[in-house]
This record gives sequence, structure tokens and C-alpha cells, in this order.
Amino acid sequence: MTNHKTAPPRGTCPQRKGIILAGGTGSRLWPLTHSVSKQLLPVYDKPMIYYPLTQLLQAGIREIAVITTPRDQAQYQALLGDGRQWGVAITYLVQPRPGGVAQAFVLAEDFLAGSSCLLALGDNIHLVPRGSTAPAARLAASQSCGIVGVPVSDTSAYGVARLSAQGAVRALVEKPRAGGPGLAVTGLYALDHRAPTMARSLRPSKRGELEIVDLLNLYVVEWAVDLVQMPADAQWFDAGTHDSLMAAADCVRGLQDRQSRLVGSPDLAALENGWIDAAELAARVKGCGASGYGRALLRHLATMDKVAGPPTDIPVPNAA
Repeated sequence: MTNHKTAPPRGTCPQRKGIILAGGTGSRLWPLTHSVSKQLLPVYDKPMIYYPLTQLLQAGIREIAVITTPRDQAQYQALLGDGRQWGVAITYLVQPRPGGVAQAFVLAEDFLAGSSCLLALGDNIHLVPRGSTAPAARLAASQSCGIVGVPVSDTSAYGVARLSAQGAVRALVEKPRAGGPGLAVTGLYALDHRAPTMARSLRPSKRGELEIVDLLNLYVVEWAVDLVQMPADAQWFDAGTHDSLMAAADCVRGLQDRQSRLVGSPDLAALENGWIDAAELAARVKGCGASGYGRALLRHLATMDKVAGPPTDIPVPNAA
């Protein structure tokens, strides 16, 4: 992370909160999304929303708002509940119609109540090998505004960061027509307590939305935006198309096979944070031990130094 100007002090802003934007129609994934929200689709052995949720937990965030469409909210509530199974508190907000990523800060203004925040797009998946720091955890240290950048060969489908010769972020551009190689901005954003007010000041774009690049450019004008570069061995997927959804699932499977360890697991993140203990996780997994995800959690519990193994009535299946 690099700072190129002096950012204002945090002052006495409350603890950073988290937002997951899981709205939209998912039209690029039709007919998969005809009756199911995109962020509820499976990415190998987990629902897509587990991945951004895990990122927020790894960043130490315990208050999270999930923004959904009116149609889909009940399904997210059924999946995630109130978050207590992971030692967090989940609030649900509605986005009546697609209004742009920056609209999330307006919708979440009461929830944020003056806190700085970390916003994760529900269809963006960041896969970081074991031993590397997750981008969200690095963004959480941003003073005012932070973004994650990853080199791509064609920038025409992404928001793009333009850098100065010294490496400072000097502008952000949405889907430049020229395309070509550049630094794409992934769907993780750290903003300070002023984000809702600044988002309200934006004019809708030609497509009638409050664009995240317009909001970020307000921060660029005032202070340098912190830029977190994705580790060279990490992978990022905007899982909004059939091909990218399949590629993300294949990458998760390969990474987990190599590491013999789950990625994108809020259960494992909560356990490692000390927000739940081994007994609580074992009780939660008891009815799910027949699934590959459940078996992986049970194997992890069995190898923990803190316990000799899982409870005797929860057998650990052989690795298969």
C-alpha cells in the first residue's frame, strides 16, 4: 500500500463496518439467474457470497450490511441468518432497483452511522494462497480511501486506475473504450465516514446510476487513494459471466487441493479470529458432515492443537 499525500487523521470515527452489495439482475448469467440471485450461485463448494463475506471477516469486520433486491432478501436471510454463528452481526438492506455501486453508501447511511467502511461486491472473488495477506485485510488500514488493483490485458470491461509516473492514483476511468493493458480496480473499496454524503453529491451517469469511479475520483482530488496491489500468485474473478463463474470454481478446487485447506470459508475465518470456538463450529457442522465442505471443516477441527479431535459423535471421514 502506498500513500503519496498526507491523508487526514481518522479522528474518533467508530470501528470500520462492512457492506456486501448483492443486488442486480445477473442478466449476463441468464437463465441461471432467472429465479436465483447471482451471488447465491455455487462457486465450487460454497455460495458465491461466502467469498466476499470471508474477506470482510478476515479484515476483522464484525458488523456487516448485505444489500439485496427485494425479491432475494429472504433467501439471503435463510442462508446467512443474523451472523451469530460466525460471531458477527448481519443487517439486511434493500436496493429496489440497480442504481450503481456508489448507491450502496446512500442505502447504508443509517447502518454506517458515521463509521468508515469496507465495501465488497458480491460477485467479486479474491483467491489468495495461504501465507499471503488478503486484500481486504490490507485495505482495512486505509486512512481515507483504498482500492485493489490487478493488471489485466484488456481494460475495456473494468474500472481502471490511471497512475502518475510516481505510482500515485491520479484518476479512475470506467470501461475505457481504448482498452489495452492496464490496472483494473477489483470490487473491494475502503472509504471513510464521508462516503454516504459524498455519494449523495454525485450526478447519475448516462445509464442512470451512481458510479463508484465518480465517488473514488472525489477522493483522488482531495488525497491520494491507497492502492493495494494483488499478490502475483493471487487470483481475482468478476464472476458475472458463465465462463468466469466456471473459471472461479476450477480455481477454488485447485487451490484447495494444493493447500488441503478451505478458501472463502466464513466458518474457518471466524474460528481463526477467535469469534467462535471449536465446539461451536463442530456443533454447526454436525448436520453437514456428509458434504465436501463439512468434511473439510471436520478435518480442520481434528488437526487443531487445541483439541484432540472433534466430538466422538461426529466422525471425521477419510480424505477423499
